[in-house]
Amino acid sequence: MTWIAPAAPPFGGSLVADERTLLEGFLDWQRAVLVGKCTGLTGEQLARQACPPSTLSLLGLLRHVTDVEREWFHVRFNGTAVPWRYRRDDAKDAAFDEADPVDAEADYAALLAQWRSSRVAVAAAQLDDAFDDPQRGAMSLRAVYLHLIQEYARHNGHADLLRQAIDGQTG
Repeated sequence: MTWIAPAAPPFGGSLVADERTLLEGFLDWQRAVLVGKCTGLTGEQLARQACPPSTLSLLGLLRHVTDVEREWFHVRFNGTAVPWRYRRDDAKDAAFDEADPVDAEADYAALLAQWRSSRVAVAAAQLDDAFDDPQRGAMSLRAVYLHLIQEYARHNGHADLLRQAIDGQTG
């Protein structure tokens, strides 16, 4: 049986809330938009590099943001040494270049598990808690949330184009 990407997990939240709730809600919304672009597609469709010469694919994007979440919430913010799931020193674009339709279901599940792990990693932290980023200097958890929201939003634009190229679906 061919695996088909399920509907995006439900998300919601108040638009009249404290700052932390709003940041978490907007990040969850961007997360749901990305997996929503995958809904109803097979692993083969998700792995299709639909905008040549780019190696971007929907599956590659799912894999990429899995590593992005690990990097920002665990490695950078918490200083926890967790390995990359897809990226390697010898293949920085492995999330895209090595996306395999056979692994689509597992990669999708890994992203959802990473979301849960990311939430737990910062649950006790305050928005003003900071770390020293080697490229940017002092950086707060608030800035991490904003960075992840823009990262997802940028890739959601890519996902729009990829999905339209795969089956014409827009919106």
